[in-house]
Amino acid sequence: MFRYIALAWSESQTHSAAVAQKLSLAWQHKPAWQAALVRPGLHVFATGASRGINEVWPLQDGAGVVLGKLFSRADFDSTPAPSADISSLSAARILQNQGRTLVDKFWGRYIAFVLDASNAPLVMRDPSGSLPCFKLRHQGVWIVFSWLEDVLQMLGPSEHPVVNWEVLRAQIVRGPLGGRETALAEISQVLPGEILDLHADHPTLLWSAVDVAAQPANYDLAQATQLLGHAVRSCTRAWASCYDRVLLRLSGGVDSSILLSCLAPECTLADVVCVNYHSPGADSDERDYALMTAGRVGRDLLMRERELGFRVERVMQIARMPNPVPYVGCMNTATDAKLASAYHAGAMFTGAGGDALFYELPRSWPAADYLHDKGLDAGFAGAVLDAARLGKLSVWRTLALALRERVRPKLSSRLPARPHPFLRHDCTSAAWAERRFMHPALSGGARLPIGKSVQTVALMHPIGYYDPFEQAAAPELVHPLFSQPLVELCLQLPTYVLAHGGRGRALARNAFAADLPPQVANRRSKGGMEEHITAVLHANMDFVRGLLLEGELSRRGMLDRPKVEQLLSGRPTTLPCTPSQIHGLVAVEAWLSRWTR
Repeated sequence: MFRYIALAWSESQTHSAAVAQKLSLAWQHKPAWQAALVRPGLHVFATGASRGINEVWPLQDGAGVVLGKLFSRADFDSTPAPSADISSLSAARILQNQGRTLVDKFWGRYIAFVLDASNAPLVMRDPSGSLPCFKLRHQGVWIVFSWLEDVLQMLGPSEHPVVNWEVLRAQIVRGPLGGRETALAEISQVLPGEILDLHADHPTLLWSAVDVAAQPANYDLAQATQLLGHAVRSCTRAWASCYDRVLLRLSGGVDSSILLSCLAPECTLADVVCVNYHSPGADSDERDYALMTAGRVGRDLLMRERELGFRVERVMQIARMPNPVPYVGCMNTATDAKLASAYHAGAMFTGAGGDALFYELPRSWPAADYLHDKGLDAGFAGAVLDAARLGKLSVWRTLALALRERVRPKLSSRLPARPHPFLRHDCTSAAWAERRFMHPALSGGARLPIGKSVQTVALMHPIGYYDPFEQAAAPELVHPLFSQPLVELCLQLPTYVLAHGGRGRALARNAFAADLPPQVANRRSKGGMEEHITAVLHANMDFVRGLLLEGELSRRGMLDRPKVEQLLSGRPTTLPCTPSQIHGLVAVEAWLSRWTR
């Protein structure tokens, strides 16, 4: 389990320096931790480093350190992107331009600590945001870290973060916010692609998804198809080159099947073992598709039933995190950990992020995007036909929506929002206005056409790196589709190119049509877990009902108690609510129990 923790302070502040030295001295004697950088005003420690997977690269003259995994930028082809080894020249450039070289010449999963010309400590998070980067202030000392449990151990039981109720309320209503503040008042995060001067507490975005998306690429369809295929293969094989053996979560859907097609035995030295989870239900069993793909590629497939006996009480014991952690996607992580141990697999690959990356958004927005980018030229009619097919609307309705969006864009519809049926109306209304907690780059999202704007927002939220259930026992999570070069390419490809022909993931399907079984490449259906999570909810209803009716949210008057009682009574109801929304509130209550006991 690769983690880091850093201490930064001003040497001119005597008390802060004494506090930092005391904390650092204790950590220098921690088993399994190494001092990655020790110099006046900045001490950095790391644990879990492994050659070729997560490494520690000291920069010249002790002026900084890079932690994690780096690949070198290269032109896209089907070969893996080369692993990087920071040369003295690269190190000098990283120091000279304060991290810009890392963004422009490298990519991967990393955090960098460097000193500027005045010896002020800077911390930079890579644009993918794969490694978490949080910070808090303790007696004049900045503590920058990836895993909150380490900080709580460092500071002892006397330090107890308090809940930021405004942020938490906004998260419940809007989902992931992407901003700097977390649901704990004392803890904030460094954003992906951001560099932060710790002395001045001054952040600068070196990389922004909005800025990338605002520069659309002008490739023809054949060029775009070839580039996308090369980028996916190159990034996926680059990550696979880090490990001797990996597990790959093969649902049978298009995204995970594309990943497996990139990892055929002749394409990578890594041994790849596929894992398919299934459960009873109309949309929960995709074994046939997974078998087709695994057989086509020539990889072993393990099939496991989802844990029907999952006890929601387990959620109450997850690791303490700065924000609530949805657990619906983590209900099989105990099996993941057992399989990783049994097969000596260092990582679990997933196809997470593919819906947004490849543009599987069933809306008519590509027509509006075309009109925004190119106007009423000869190609607009084809774009309208494609968008109508994608959004399942009439051509005339699609045309009218595109024209309205061009003349009077509805900017509010571009921000994530999901009113919760359990929340009191006044809580929902207050959270609706709290856009200050969202990613600062979203203020520039108005310059993007609507489809590209929605796609960009969806790609601004990093996918979880740590497993709060299994923690150190879990395999390392790797999401190749969130690799920086691939994300940049898909942000620059217009939505009407990504969905050419009126199909979601159209460009990706075409790029891998020769490598996938036709039944998989042409799938229009999508598997899910709704029936499974409904069964888990019903099996745990007594616990869930007690937790929500007697929990912290209810005590604070944030929940509409009559609606909660009605929805969880087991009797038929017309109130709109999904099992996922109920599980989401349970996750919030479980998280709150770790901070309000």
